[in-house]
Amino acid sequence: MNSIINYLDNVFASLPKTSEMEKLKQEMLSNMEDKYYELKEEGKTENEAIGIVISEFGNIDELLSELDLPLNEEKPQVHQLSEEEVDTFFQQTSKAMKSIGIGVMLCLLGSSLLVFFIQLFEQGFLYGITENTATLIGVAQLLLFIAIAVSLFIYSGQLLEKYKYIEKGANFKLLIHLQKKIQMEKEAYQPIFFRSLIIGVALCILSPLALLVTIAINDQAVNYGVCILLVLIAIAVYLFIVSGGKKDAYDKLLKEESHSFEKKHEDKVIGAFAAIIWPLAVAIFLITGFVYGNWHINWIIFPISGLLMAMFSGAYSILKKEG
Repeated sequence: MNSIINYLDNVFASLPKTSEMEKLKQEMLSNMEDKYYELKEEGKTENEAIGIVISEFGNIDELLSELDLPLNEEKPQVHQLSEEEVDTFFQQTSKAMKSIGIGVMLCLLGSSLLVFFIQLFEQGFLYGITENTATLIGVAQLLLFIAIAVSLFIYSGQLLEKYKYIEKGANFKLLIHLQKKIQMEKEAYQPIFFRSLIIGVALCILSPLALLVTIAINDQAVNYGVCILLVLIAIAVYLFIVSGGKKDAYDKLLKEESHSFEKKHEDKVIGAFAAIIWPLAVAIFLITGFVYGNWHINWIIFPISGLLMAMFSGAYSILKKEG
């Protein structure tokens, strides 16, 4: 299937970037996919199925002529990026990734502080206030942190709004010397990226130790271990986002394979799943806390959500590659 998608990408690369062309491309892809799977069910090999599909649907000139669509239009002007524009893009990307990283950290730290307030009350450190008041204080700061995080997410989107053409990868080019400079900077950054990745993974793996240590010290202090666990995960996620964002910026400018059509489609699907699962996790967290009073244990919703996110991302990537 990837061969068919790549074929269509190459065919339409020289055609006008219009809504009609995009619609035609998607219709052709759908028809070619149907024919491909039909041939596979008939016992054709991979190469035989792909060859037949391309031979039957591959004459784009005849199709455009039948549909009375223009074959040649004036191509959009390709913007040549200057060194100053590249530097600004890196600066804005760095700010955006830090804003996103801090926003995600605030969401996790807000949950940690909520558990912390409840634990302080249960151990009698918050004199003169009721359990409902302690819970209200914790939830209020959690919602405040989430509000700040959302503002940071919006701000990061505004920072990168003017660089959407770089994300698309087709409307800009780099001078040879500038391209080589970016490639060298990327290679120099690789050790930093992998170091951040290793530290982040180590923090995630070691974070449950906080629970084990606090349980060994005092069973009643387990919630302090939960707080430490969430803090360690927050730091790890920040490292993942900031370091990964900078590497991603290099890949976008160099138009690496990771920003192909298939990868962009995959990122959109995974992003859509993330947009559902994390708000759902927060909703379940608040409901189980307010309605059932399970503040001492419902923190586990967030690690489970992260595990589900990783499982979905990995499974979807594997299935796309096999397709």
